[in-house]
Amino acid sequence: MKNYIICLILSIPSLSFSQKVESYILDKEQIAERELKSLSDFPIYKAYEYQDKGGVFELVLTENRKTISKKDTLNTKIKALCEVNDHGGFLEKWTINDVVEINESVETNIWFWTKYCSTKDLDGDGYIEPIIVYGTRDENNEIRRVKIITVYKKQKYVIRAVECNLDDCRSFKKDKNWSLLPKKIQIYVDQLVAKIRKEQGLLLKDG
Repeated sequence: MKNYIICLILSIPSLSFSQKVESYILDKEQIAERELKSLSDFPIYKAYEYQDKGGVFELVLTENRKTISKKDTLNTKIKALCEVNDHGGFLEKWTINDVVEINESVETNIWFWTKYCSTKDLDGDGYIEPIIVYGTRDENNEIRRVKIITVYKKQKYVIRAVECNLDDCRSFKKDKNWSLLPKKIQIYVDQLVAKIRKEQGLLLKDG
C-alpha cells in the first residue's frame, strides 16, 4: 500500500494595518482626567486630543483671562501647547506664545479663534497638520492682528496680518518657507483666509 503525503499550501492574504487618524474636543471631565491643567499656568480655553501615525497628542489652548466681566473676558497672553501622550506622561512637541502689543495702537485683548482652528490630516499622509488661528483687538475694539499658524512635520508656517484703516500700516505676509507646504495644505489655508475675510469683514491684504 502506497503512502501519499499531501501538502496543502494555504494562500493567506497579506494583512495591512493602517494607523487610525482621528481628533476630538475634550470636555471638562476629560481635561481633568488627563491632568492637562498641569501643563500651563493659564486657564484652559479649549483642548483637543488627536491620534495619527506619530502617536496620541493633546493640544491645549490657554488664555490668561486678565480681566473677567459679565460682558467679556480680556486676555493679555495666550499659549498653545502640543504634547505627545507617552505612557501616561507628556512630552512637549511644540508651543505657541503671544501677547498683546502696545505701540501706535494699544491692543487690549488677544484670543484663540477656535472656530477656524482645526486638527485634520489635510494632505492624506497619515499625520495631522494642526492649524491655530488667533487675533487681537485694539482700544477701539477693532480687530488689529490676525495670525494663522500651520504646523507641518513639527515646523511652523505662519501667516501674519495687520488690519488698519490706512494702506501703509496694513499688511499680509506669509513665511518665506510657505511654498514648501504640500499644495493641498496651501489650498486649504487659502480657502480658510477667504472664509475669515468674509465672516469677520477683514481685508487681510497688503496696502
